[in-house]
Amino acid sequence: MEEDTECAAADWQLPLAFSKSRHSEVIEGATAITQTWRMKERMKTVSVALVLCLNVGVDPPDIVKTQPCARLECWIDPSSFSPAKALETIGANMQKQYERWQPRARYKQSLDPTAEEVKKLCTSLRRNAKEERVLFHYNGHGVPKPTANGEIWVFNKSYTQYIPLSVYDLQTWMGAPSIYVYDCSNAGIIVDSFKGFAEQHEREYEVSGTRGSGSAPCFKNCIQLAACSASQILPMNPDLPADIFTSCLTTPMKIAIRWFVLQNSARLVPKVNLDLIDKIPGQLNDRRTMLGELNWIFTAITDTIAWNTLPRDLFQKLFRQDLLVASLFRNFLLAERILRSYDCTPVSSPRLPHTHQHPMWHAWDLALDLCLAQLPGVLEQDRPFQHSAFFQEQLTAFQVWLHLGSEIRAPPEQLPVVLQVLLSQVHRLRALELLGRFLDLGPWAVNLALSVGIFPYVLKLLQSSARELRPLLVFIWAKILAVDSTCQADLVRDNGHKYFLSVLQDLSMPSEHRTLAAFVLASVVNNYPQGQEVALQGSLVSICLVQLSDPSPLLRQWLAICLGRLWTNYAPARWCGVRDIAHEKLYNLLSDPVPEVRTAAVYALGTFISSVVERSEHANTIDHSVAMKLLNTTMYDMSPLVRKELIIALQAMVNLFEKSFISVALQESGQVKDGSAMMLVSVATDVLLSPAAGLKRIPSRDRLKMLSPTPVLLDGGSGEGNNERIKRVSSSSSLYSMGPGSMANLPSAAFGSIYQKLWAGLTALEQDPYPGANQMAKLVIEYVREQVNSVRHKEVGETRISSSVSLPPSPSSRPTFLTGESPPTSGSTTDLHRIASRPTYSFGRPRKTVPNTISEESDECSWTRKLHINTNFVEWSCKYFAQPIMRLIEDTDAESDKFYEREWRYLRNANMRAEAKEEQRKLPLPRIEEKVFSLRFNNVPNVLLFQPYEPIIVIAGKDSVGLWDYYTNTRLAFLPNTSIKGTKTPVKITALDLINPHDVSLLLVGADDGSIRLWNHQSALHGVASSTGGLSLVSAWQALAEAQPTARALNASSGLVVSWEQQTLNMVVSGDVRVVRLWDANQELRVRDIPTECDSCVTSLSSDGQLIVAGCGDGSIRVFDRRLSQSDARVLTWREHNAWVVNCALRNNTIISGSVMGDVRFFDLRQNSSPSVIHTSQEMTAMAIHKQANVFSCGSLNQLSMYTLKGHHINTIKHHEGFLAGRIEPVSCLAFHPQRAGLATGSVDASVSIYSVDSKR
Repeated sequence: MEEDTECAAADWQLPLAFSKSRHSEVIEGATAITQTWRMKERMKTVSVALVLCLNVGVDPPDIVKTQPCARLECWIDPSSFSPAKALETIGANMQKQYERWQPRARYKQSLDPTAEEVKKLCTSLRRNAKEERVLFHYNGHGVPKPTANGEIWVFNKSYTQYIPLSVYDLQTWMGAPSIYVYDCSNAGIIVDSFKGFAEQHEREYEVSGTRGSGSAPCFKNCIQLAACSASQILPMNPDLPADIFTSCLTTPMKIAIRWFVLQNSARLVPKVNLDLIDKIPGQLNDRRTMLGELNWIFTAITDTIAWNTLPRDLFQKLFRQDLLVASLFRNFLLAERILRSYDCTPVSSPRLPHTHQHPMWHAWDLALDLCLAQLPGVLEQDRPFQHSAFFQEQLTAFQVWLHLGSEIRAPPEQLPVVLQVLLSQVHRLRALELLGRFLDLGPWAVNLALSVGIFPYVLKLLQSSARELRPLLVFIWAKILAVDSTCQADLVRDNGHKYFLSVLQDLSMPSEHRTLAAFVLASVVNNYPQGQEVALQGSLVSICLVQLSDPSPLLRQWLAICLGRLWTNYAPARWCGVRDIAHEKLYNLLSDPVPEVRTAAVYALGTFISSVVERSEHANTIDHSVAMKLLNTTMYDMSPLVRKELIIALQAMVNLFEKSFISVALQESGQVKDGSAMMLVSVATDVLLSPAAGLKRIPSRDRLKMLSPTPVLLDGGSGEGNNERIKRVSSSSSLYSMGPGSMANLPSAAFGSIYQKLWAGLTALEQDPYPGANQMAKLVIEYVREQVNSVRHKEVGETRISSSVSLPPSPSSRPTFLTGESPPTSGSTTDLHRIASRPTYSFGRPRKTVPNTISEESDECSWTRKLHINTNFVEWSCKYFAQPIMRLIEDTDAESDKFYEREWRYLRNANMRAEAKEEQRKLPLPRIEEKVFSLRFNNVPNVLLFQPYEPIIVIAGKDSVGLWDYYTNTRLAFLPNTSIKGTKTPVKITALDLINPHDVSLLLVGADDGSIRLWNHQSALHGVASSTGGLSLVSAWQALAEAQPTARALNASSGLVVSWEQQTLNMVVSGDVRVVRLWDANQELRVRDIPTECDSCVTSLSSDGQLIVAGCGDGSIRVFDRRLSQSDARVLTWREHNAWVVNCALRNNTIISGSVMGDVRFFDLRQNSSPSVIHTSQEMTAMAIHKQANVFSCGSLNQLSMYTLKGHHINTIKHHEGFLAGRIEPVSCLAFHPQRAGLATGSVDASVSIYSVDSKR
């Protein structure tokens, strides 16, 4: 068991390749979530009508009051004053109580009014309020109860009669939006009648609307608060105020404490009486005092109750839209609790769920009880006030929720409390930390936090200079902007972007925090001109450029993206970048070890190209330079992300220099006649004198005349004084021999060569092995071809291009580049004016005279549709910040399902290795000769491959791949030739290997065109069907771009040869080339090329992390040490084979190799010659060497032989030995199982067999 554990530990130590999120995820942005937190329209209550019908001293006839009974109105006893003075004082007090909640509103009192006075008051307030909200407060304690017909009571002028006032009329005068407060008995009647009258108004407005009147006010959206239901009267307890409902709404702390003291339960100190509560020290708006802290706690609790009880949209409307309405509804929750204790039920419209028994009220009772317990000591003994632990306890409860929090659980009820805690410096740090952890749970958590109202608080905190808050605030803002990018406008409006500029430029901040700041700023400038302007003013360009070499790859990535977004369609930022040579500094990132950083750099340089619409010579020079640098550096990048982004950058060049690319397409077709050449001059004028990449600027136009060659015609015809001609490369093989790395060193053609090279690059990318890349390149090429067709159809004049001329087909494999001189770099010459003045024909419309400044006149194009394709790379990068960042990565989380699966897999591997080791120990007896599997493939198998830990064999034919379970003899997956090719080029599969064979393995498929594709076949193992035969493409790239097709035509091709090193994540490739190339799968970069110094191809490879052994077509065995320089890398060469090396393997210090002549040789690395040789009886067609056991096998035209590494012959399987279940046809390929004693054979008759040891022995 211990040995198994040790073996499993070896698997844990092996690194994994192609397992990053870029390989497993679809490259797209996060799914957009509808934002509901932001109020569509904020509203203010700007006018308040206080209508008091008290008739002090006279009780209404329909109410029989108890003796004693409640008398206080606005905490004033009317009997203490004369009736008139009492009414005036009460009115003044009520206004003060409302002003506490909305001091800026316009207040109007109407004391014991008539119906006409109410009408005048309401119409006046509505007229002044316009579209804002008006509040109507009605106190009807001195008049009869509302009638069943929906009428309230006022007075006549002489106060001798009660006059009914219909709510219908009141609605007419008040209009909408409005809020009504009814403090009277049977108030629910008014609420019920209001709805009926509102519907009646709407019907009447619909009728009147047909006669052209204005839009109808929406009375259904009016808010109503009533003291009791339709059948209830107000409580008359003498310990309570008569207007207890108004007291709850306007003086909640006073009535809440008073009611609490009146209760006989849950009091720690019975000494506190009603007289003491009026002496509680402090101010309501000062949270440091006892009264202020109680008010703060009360606000947090009522907000929490509402947020946890109400639907989200209703919460937003009532508690976040209007400051006064929010305060009234918070206090309404208290009114419900208090009045229900007296058998009275307040009513609201819209109706609220019952909240009087919510658990948070217990927290309020506890906080109030603990506070009042201190009151006698504070008042009598002058003891210091001890602050409540309410907020610490609520934060602790929130923290506990976070330990178990997930989307499927109920939201944390403490979230509104966290919002309140942000107001306190004492708890702010902890609250922000917990808030950040909550937001990190995902977009759903961000939306919850925004809906509770967190946004204005964290926006205001950006004004803080506290350094300890910086990490927390940048994290929180990154989370917010990742989910809702519209917040960029709020940041710019409040100058919040300056906060993140200061964080980003502070090099003492950790790179993680600067990365978050870079993301925030990238969000601020994204498609937002105001954001781009203020960021540019804040020196964002220079701040980013200074840090491009930071060790953090994520920071480098987002600095590049930030720059790219900054100058997208914003020329001032681009020219600022030019002054700081930003494009040249970004060049360094094109070879960054992290693919995402390289992609971000390509994105930034691509937007750099497309950011200037007004063309100039200087702009053209820079754009040409950038485009050529991108093409030369990233065209054959290992990562599809980089290549796809390159196509987007080339798309920008096509859009900017459309006419030039059309000219190139016409020229390359080879069918442009001499007579039409002059017609092309007008279109290609810009091409002729556009500057090339990397050329120094010539400041003088006179010097240009001396230095520049005379322009030539596009078709190669003679021009005046023409000394140079554009050379066409007739064979693509000429290009291949140059190699991808040599593209930068190719000399430019005399004129138009930059566009020729870019076009050739696009056509090469059309053959990219990754479908996403070649499809994008195809779209760009097809766009140009469509424009060419458009030009041909619109051609007018004597000289016509025949409509039958076909467009140039895409090159079958690699680009065709031009050679020649570099074009001039500055100014329009006399020769240019001379050529431009000749009679010409333009495409679609007459061309204007060439201006002094040479520019691409894209605005003159007769077509208006522009090409626009996108990779979604930046959107996908943004998704990182919307997802959980702080949680454990699933791969390392010992309690995740993925971890358990991996642990099981590694234990299985260890058990299998132990069993295989026992089989290896017994070899060569029993012999490997029992056939356990056979099938007939759809064509001759070229390569065979065993899965090391599952009963699966992979079979590759000419251009198709199949996976079979050889235990059950069932096909698991099949890739037809269309999936392998993906392009027009015919390919032959010559290499198979497994990446991560110990884990979730990927199938490497290499073809003789130099391409490699990686397939995930796990879905096929579980029976999941797909369009690609159960396999999904993970990655693909051109491992050997310079592979020679001519060699394949002469049947002297080895195709692509691959050796994979799991320990180092290095891939060694070679084939029909003169180099051995190393790829780093972790960085997805080409590491180096080692020259083979051999005139023939490499036929087989074997490597061990330091040494590379290459068998060659001329029979030589060459050993390379990758630790040495390129010139010294070849350390040994043996030429003892006289023919093609079939296979070679490096085992410890011994190299085993075999040639087609049938000789197998053993080379000791410590000697200069082979110490031993075995001559097989037949010419060898295939050879396999077991990786663990000391055996190898050779196949020939009529037999299959097995030997030990000591040269002892084990057995031979011949074609005529029928008892071995079938005759052996000429062997085309062989493969040993990596662990077990098993051998797979493929024959030219398309049969595949697997032989194993006899199970009976």
